[in-house]
Amino acid sequence: MAINLAQSSASPQPPAQNTTALRQVFETIQADSCPHSYNFHMHTVYSDGRLSPSALMEQAIAIGLKGLAITDHHTIGGFKEAQYWLQNTYTNPDSAHLPHLWIGTEITSSLLNTEVHILCYAFAPEHSAMKQYLKGSAPKGSDADAANVIAAVHQSGGFAVLAHPARYRLPAAKLIPAAAEAGIDGVETYYAYNNPSPWQSSPRETKEVEQLAATYRLFSTCGTDTHGLNLLQRL
Repeated sequence: MAINLAQSSASPQPPAQNTTALRQVFETIQADSCPHSYNFHMHTVYSDGRLSPSALMEQAIAIGLKGLAITDHHTIGGFKEAQYWLQNTYTNPDSAHLPHLWIGTEITSSLLNTEVHILCYAFAPEHSAMKQYLKGSAPKGSDADAANVIAAVHQSGGFAVLAHPARYRLPAAKLIPAAAEAGIDGVETYYAYNNPSPWQSSPRETKEVEQLAATYRLFSTCGTDTHGLNLLQRL
């Protein structure tokens, strides 16, 4: 299914917070959507990545990404710099084919007494519910409870997704039902757990998470979780 992001972006929501367009994309994500069409998990020098936001955007354009989100930990600094670069520095007559950049962040949370990461998308960063999660450090106490993080994302108009669900102390089969009960919108179904080259989602984990996502009616998302200098790899 082709997604007309230009038409969806006609929404009164700012493009970076356009949940209508993002929902349409999430509903069509498959194993081969990443890393050449969409990528919803990547980091810059604003948290623990090595790419500058401008270098990241240059790669995204060169790859031909249709849409992406920068998900630095507990900050939107990288997103803001990338957005500024895209709107004010980058010049190209083919600007109609630039990727759609959504706002994002990754929040360290607690679920079933296990540390997990929640990816947050298309939220309003100025909303009071999100401010405590965008201070550059992990939340503490009840603020770190996954249900509270998810509630804050929803209050600010965004989507919450459980990152790399098969990478934690507890198995995905326990964490995903708990996350669904807490109100999560999706799971990062397509993820390369062993950092293969070229990138591809891990078959065994993907099959399990696909089934759980379908059971609990959650979006499936994809991302490289890039921390290095290449958007087509994790490290």
